Amino acid sequence: MPRQYDEDEARRPILQPDTDTDEPTAVSGSLARLGRPSDDDELTEQLTGCAATACCNPSSFLHRFQALILMCLVGFGSYFCYDNPGALQDTFKSDLDLTTTQFVMLYSIYSWPNVILCFIGGFLMDRVFGIRLGTIIYMFILLIGQLIFAMGATINLFWLMIVGRFMFGIGAESLAVAQNSYAVLWFKGKELNMVFGLQLSFARVGSTVNFLVMVPIYKYVKSLGYQGHMCTGVVLLLATLTCVMSMICALILGWMDRRAARILKRNDSAPGGEVAKLSDVRTFKVSFWMVTVICVAYYVAIFPFIALGKVFFMRKFDFTSEDANTVNSIVYIIAAVASPVFGLIVDRTGRNVLWVFLSVLVTIVAHGMLAFSYLNPYIGMITMGLAYSMLASSLWPLVALIVPEYQLGTAYGICQSVQNLGLAVISMISGMIVDKGGYFMLEIFFIGWLIVSLLATIVIWMYDASNDGLLNMSPSARAIYASKTLQRMSGEPGRSGDMTDSQEQLDRDRRNKDPEAIRNRYVNRVLDGTPTPSDTEPLVDES
Repeated sequence: MPRQYDEDEARRPILQPDTDTDEPTAVSGSLARLGRPSDDDELTEQLTGCAATACCNPSSFLHRFQALILMCLVGFGSYFCYDNPGALQDTFKSDLDLTTTQFVMLYSIYSWPNVILCFIGGFLMDRVFGIRLGTIIYMFILLIGQLIFAMGATINLFWLMIVGRFMFGIGAESLAVAQNSYAVLWFKGKELNMVFGLQLSFARVGSTVNFLVMVPIYKYVKSLGYQGHMCTGVVLLLATLTCVMSMICALILGWMDRRAARILKRNDSAPGGEVAKLSDVRTFKVSFWMVTVICVAYYVAIFPFIALGKVFFMRKFDFTSEDANTVNSIVYIIAAVASPVFGLIVDRTGRNVLWVFLSVLVTIVAHGMLAFSYLNPYIGMITMGLAYSMLASSLWPLVALIVPEYQLGTAYGICQSVQNLGLAVISMISGMIVDKGGYFMLEIFFIGWLIVSLLATIVIWMYDASNDGLLNMSPSARAIYASKTLQRMSGEPGRSGDMTDSQEQLDRDRRNKDPEAIRNRYVNRVLDGTPTPSDTEPLVDES
């Protein structure tokens, strides 16, 4: 059974050494903390029956791996259906009589609502819904949106298709915020980069399968006697089945997370009673805002290019429709395989900012090969896929190192919102550039945005180096940083024998409200590689 704490002991912050003496030293207390398991660790509870097995024990790797698979499958339907128009670009334009500008609008309308609603979705998940209910709500909105989109194509009403994509976008991007929050909740520590990579891998499997199967499905449906817009609508209705599968996974994952919270006695409330507020954005650091710039400047050179890439490969390299779809999906195929591998590499080597810098640089080279040469396009697309995988595995975990945990939903919401603003605007501009200037000018346009992304990475590197350098540390350096943080926090003065009760309370309040102290305790929890500290202890004093 967990050891019972007295009232004062239960209020100690997470980095304060857990010893039975009244006056521990900083070094001995930290070493004692790192050298033995906490008596209050949730793993000390004796589980029986199914809960004691590896498959059912929420603290076991196998059970967490099962949860990870569900987290990945939650996003499968979203990514599969997102690129349905891209896989059927030529048939969409012919069956539904769309111009390139109208076709691109199917992508831009997906992004426009999320300029605001994605940020609000993350905030609502932090403050109102919680991660479990929020995931189910956003998945339901996504499913309804895809159904409306398919019905609009079936009856050939373009405005109804736009409404469906609008709803689909609201659910899909907020769902991505929920996936990121789930990943941090279940996989704090050394596994986080790998988990983000594996999530991206499964998501891109959805996009890859879409590009590979949609044309054969279209041909099969057409062979059944369906023609024109009716054929396109039936194909989109069949694609909706992937969203139904993701909805089922979201329900199962919510049940698993609720069960894990109950068994592990996990405290899902914000540390020290802190709650996310809209005003929190004023406390976010320069490095976070540069991450959002990279989210825009880098991804606008990937997603709009893939959306328009099929016709590009057919025109420049004389590919057939099937071959153009195959090479266009190479980025997602590579990402499905390479993302978890790069995640493991980043987990072992650290230095996330360096990996982001290399990713952007290599992507510039890949776009350059496609724009200025007639080399086999598989070379450029494979290079782009490797760089894309490298960036996703190193960029998104940075947010968890910069922002406190109780603000993560809001922070990821901001990233998604700003990214969608960029995608909405750039997708429309890209369609206009293709109509008026061709694909060469489009590539020059994308390379310019990648240069912006490179400059933002340099700003992060310089800002981080001028502060604690945490974002670009190796794992060993981060372990030393965490150890020093432990010593500094445990050796903090202010608990002298002659201090009055009111003075002690004031001191606790001061530490509780100090943002830097909260951040240090959070960073230690996330980065400390030892398995001993308990996640049930609060990051701040509960006074």
